[in-house]
Amino acid sequence: METAPSPGFAGPGPHAGAGGLRSRLRAAGIHLGLSAAVAGLCAAVVLGIWYPQPFREISGGKGLFLLMVSVDLVLGPLVTLAVFDRRKPWRELRRDLAIVGLLQLTGLAYGLYTVWEARPVYLVFEVDRFRVVRAIDIDDADLQQAPQGLQTLPRFGPGIIMAQPPTDRSDVVKSIERAMAGRDIFVQPKTWRPYADALSAVRRRAKPLADLDRAQPAHHAAIEAAVRAAGLPVERIAYLPIIAKQANWVALVDNQDARVVGYLPFGGFA
Repeated sequence: METAPSPGFAGPGPHAGAGGLRSRLRAAGIHLGLSAAVAGLCAAVVLGIWYPQPFREISGGKGLFLLMVSVDLVLGPLVTLAVFDRRKPWRELRRDLAIVGLLQLTGLAYGLYTVWEARPVYLVFEVDRFRVVRAIDIDDADLQQAPQGLQTLPRFGPGIIMAQPPTDRSDVVKSIERAMAGRDIFVQPKTWRPYADALSAVRRRAKPLADLDRAQPAHHAAIEAAVRAAGLPVERIAYLPIIAKQANWVALVDNQDARVVGYLPFGGFA
């Protein structure tokens, strides 16, 4: 005697089982490929323009970008794997996929905005060192006090400038007060000057590279490699420390014209 199927059970559909799983995996794979292509374009902009080497390491841009992209690459295709089902009406399936794509693009846009705000905009010479300034460190109202030519933050990679400590008594007091509030001189646009104004001070303050080599024997090979990459005699290369939020590095400068000719991935205070 045959038993009639339960009213709530329609039996396996044409896309159930292995076939349904294959279609889901195929859809998720296509989504992953599209996501990877978009991530590649974003990487070209973020790591090639906003965070050029070595600032992707100094400012932590590489880690921040990889975290953002990893989440985006994993979650989008996984959600597609969960919602894709050819048994759904086409209008419903299209709506579900559109929602997934919109959510993923929204997350990507927010991540890119975060990376944009944290991007390095200036390497600032300050007394006897360089400081890295990020866009997020600068108040828009303060930016209007910068000299002409420095009132707009760079959009295509960081520039090099100097911070001129104030000399007027009232400005000194205000600057100290702001520094105590976490707004150091190098993030006060009013103190910014073109790097050309700092050349003599850089040459005077920079130390011979041989001093760094003696103080950091464990990094001798890295120093030699940086000298070769600079293409200058070692006697012509001096160095200054770089201070940043994520890591401390060393800037190599030509002691004839104060150009920055290389970087070393370790602290420069002996």
